[in-house]
Amino acid sequence: METTKNTAEYIPEFESEFRHPRNWGAWLGVLAFAGVALIPPSVRDPVLGKLGRMAGKLGKGARRRAQINLLYCFPEKSEAEREAIIDEMFATAPQAMVMMAELAIRGPQKIQSRVEWQGGEIIDEMRRNDEKVIFLVPHGWGIDIPAMLMASQGQKIAAMFHNQGNKVFDYVWNTVRRRFGGRLHARNNGIKPFIQSIRQGYWGYYLPDQDHGAEHSEFVDFFATYKATLPAIGRLMKVCRARVVPLFPLYDAKTHRLIIQVRPPMDDLLTADDITIARRMNEEVEIFVGPRPEQYTWILKLLKTRKPGETEPYQRQELFPKK
Repeated sequence: METTKNTAEYIPEFESEFRHPRNWGAWLGVLAFAGVALIPPSVRDPVLGKLGRMAGKLGKGARRRAQINLLYCFPEKSEAEREAIIDEMFATAPQAMVMMAELAIRGPQKIQSRVEWQGGEIIDEMRRNDEKVIFLVPHGWGIDIPAMLMASQGQKIAAMFHNQGNKVFDYVWNTVRRRFGGRLHARNNGIKPFIQSIRQGYWGYYLPDQDHGAEHSEFVDFFATYKATLPAIGRLMKVCRARVVPLFPLYDAKTHRLIIQVRPPMDDLLTADDITIARRMNEEVEIFVGPRPEQYTWILKLLKTRKPGETEPYQRQELFPKK
């Protein structure tokens, strides 16, 4: 059976080809990941941190993207400081993702004691007032966990996503995302299904930091450089009559806790122009990421789109040449 994809909702379904021997390696990886999730975090986190740092040394392409991003965004830092951030980023990635697997397998009651909501009263008030909400969520490594936790509490959540390259991993990952309910909308189906869900009372999960090209974006400041930023959140909040609430998850490997930071609603965007909206979006990313840069997914091509006449950073052969 083929995976169901329609304009209303994406529902991952098991396909017969997943049983083929060529996919057995992927399934072994999934089982290993699940097994690690059952190990106490005080035991697994140090091991996962070491494995993550090792993977970060071996993954030349991903590391180079992070090196370039940090060079542009934090030129005032020394190379040693930026390399340390990258090492900690790769250490944090598996630790946070395994916590997501633990949540899916063991349930929210088993991890609640290791989750801290900073600004959770903002969410509680909006729930009491039955308000429509769009969360502005920068790419953190534990990005799916807050949505899964809210869904487990009965809150309807809708999010947009890109499919994974490996079909088995895509099936498992999106099944985990929907473990406690909610809707997923494939980005290649456009924004309308996402809007429809929010109008129906689902709280939206919007990622503000991807590069969508120059055509509909604004070039605005992003840390020490600039970024092509899509100001769509301004139109979304008006069309959906929703409030935009910044949210960011931090994974603390020392305490094995997830800290979910929630900031006040961005009501100032209602009367702002596109340039102001785009800059405010980046500003929220800076507020979250600046103090804890290792929590951010610097491996993305965040700065791909440049102003006319400027070379794309990742195409600059003189920057961190491949060895």
